[in-house]
Amino acid sequence: MPSDASRAHYRVTFVVLSIGCTGYALLQSLAMPVLPTLQHGLHTSQNAVTWVLTAYLLSASVFTPIVGRLGDMWGKERLLVVALGALVVGCAVSAVATSLPLMIVGRVIQGVGGGVLPLSFGIIRDEFPAEKVGGAVGVITAIIAAGSGVGLVIAGPIVNALDFHWLFWLAAIMLLGATVASKIAVPASPVRLPGRVNYGAAVLLSAWLVAVLVAVSEAPSWGWGSVRVIGLFALGAVLAAAWIVVELRARSPLIDMRMMRMPVVWTLNLVAFLFGFGMYAVMGFLPEFLQTNASAGYGFGLSVTGSGLLMLPQCAVMFVVGVWSGPLAIRYGGRFVLMVGSVISVAPFLLFVFANSHEWEIVIASGLLGAGFGLAYTAMSALIVAGVPAEQTGVASGMNANIRTIGGSIGAAVMSSIVTATAHHGSLPTAAGYDHGFAFLSVMGVAAAAAVLLVPASSRRLSLGEFEEALPHAELGLVAAGTLLGDDPE
Repeated sequence: MPSDASRAHYRVTFVVLSIGCTGYALLQSLAMPVLPTLQHGLHTSQNAVTWVLTAYLLSASVFTPIVGRLGDMWGKERLLVVALGALVVGCAVSAVATSLPLMIVGRVIQGVGGGVLPLSFGIIRDEFPAEKVGGAVGVITAIIAAGSGVGLVIAGPIVNALDFHWLFWLAAIMLLGATVASKIAVPASPVRLPGRVNYGAAVLLSAWLVAVLVAVSEAPSWGWGSVRVIGLFALGAVLAAAWIVVELRARSPLIDMRMMRMPVVWTLNLVAFLFGFGMYAVMGFLPEFLQTNASAGYGFGLSVTGSGLLMLPQCAVMFVVGVWSGPLAIRYGGRFVLMVGSVISVAPFLLFVFANSHEWEIVIASGLLGAGFGLAYTAMSALIVAGVPAEQTGVASGMNANIRTIGGSIGAAVMSSIVTATAHHGSLPTAAGYDHGFAFLSVMGVAAAAAVLLVPASSRRLSLGEFEEALPHAELGLVAAGTLLGDDPE
């Protein structure tokens, strides 16, 4: 452990981490409102350009736990530099991309940088005085939320003043500064844990997800009954079964299947999967809907900036509701709050289907979506803290976050398949395509609410102090997606 003197500069470390996390947050949200711009700039289809989002989510779901575990083994500060460096390299590749394949390569590399967030929380846990950890994690969490909202708004002015390439150049410049500062200012990790990385599980997880995602994405053009689509689904099923077997036998699993057997864990993971499915599907396709000219029978013909502003209420309300939902969870229990969040989340999907002709309707739907997600994510954190042993809180929280990302990658691909099924020969999707897509998301929202009924009622209510620990644990749990998973003593 470092001496108190060596930790005296933890405030400097915090500034560096804040800059890195800000760049990370901006990068994620900058890409969402510009998907239609990328579609035209890269000369591709609406269905194909969705891979700009899907490729990142898929990569992050695999690499985040790997980077986290390597950080625990080799030093979090070293892997932070690697993760930030990966973001810089990925941004540079995306910035020079003039074709979709190269853009996807850049986004996959950026997925390696998904480890920035858990590594930052792990460094805070290791370096900060105990009484400062919760507050520092809360500030970083707020920075991520604020950065995501700002990214939705500034993407338009950047594209208008320059072009979409500069979205990635500016992010690369900011992240390069954070990389250099991390190398200089962040102290060596005082905590090292022995372990190993289950690369076989990572390869199998990637393989079956890619097989399923390609099948879903290409089914509208290949045909759902085609040999290729059926073959890919069958391959995905075989690879998924092999992945589960490998995870069950591994001493250091990527996702701990043994813990997944706990009722409170697998039910909350199911809910997280369904919420991730809906969240990223909306974020991937709502901008295209809003930016489409009304002559197509839907849409508002908004600019990138305008569509970002209409989506901003989701981020803002999600953050505010998440912060203030603690008293509700304490008074009524986490499962009740989770159910309320699930039910609220169905309403905006229905509004997108039946009330989408005025901008104020989109604002209301966006705000409701943020309220539902904010309540649900906070409640899931509280339920995990209350439902698993203290020593497994981080592992369970990290697993929950990772499965939410996996759900997002599948959700974006499925939404793309549904919406673009009505587009022919490069034409725009019809209004019916979006109606079918948003209606399907409402069904998934109902499924999430039904899944909440399966969550075991907690045997105890969290106190205010315990609940205040829940969110830091949930965020620190992202570290566990790679640094604590599956450390069996056997």
